[in-house]
Amino acid sequence: MSYIKYYNLEQYIFQDVGPNFRKTGKITIEDFFCIVIWKANRAKTNIRKKLSKNTTLSKSIISISDDIYNAHSKEEKLEIMIKKWKFGFPMATAILTVLYPEDFTVYDYRVRGQLKIENIYSVDKYFSKFLPKVKKYADSLGENLRNTDKELWGKSFYEDLQKLIKND
Repeated sequence: MSYIKYYNLEQYIFQDVGPNFRKTGKITIEDFFCIVIWKANRAKTNIRKKLSKNTTLSKSIISISDDIYNAHSKEEKLEIMIKKWKFGFPMATAILTVLYPEDFTVYDYRVRGQLKIENIYSVDKYFSKFLPKVKKYADSLGENLRNTDKELWGKSFYEDLQKLIKND
């Protein structure tokens, strides 16, 4: 086994994990946590505790992947992650973005701030307010959702960096 793939998690999860899930409907515990760590490393321990509270971690991951894969709509997939599995919007959309990059984009405070969108608390608003604005921005750039997410995140990061070093 080559461990190099773990060096660049984003590349690994989008080139290997997501396509494999779309093909098989399955995700390993390791790959699931690669997504979690990519989105928010600090959250991994709490998510592990939450998912192994009433059953084994492996059974939870199998159930999550079955639930998502068998959901009939994008909205249902997000509802399952938010309501049934109790993930917050940023983590739920990060997981779904890796698994379905054509249908989801990461709900992130940096992206939300760049698009001047108020904080959302419902699946309906994600699909009626957030996602359409990201898609519109993507169209203006001629980019896909993932690259648009990176562009907006990067712009926010750069603006914060400029504030940090201002007056030097």
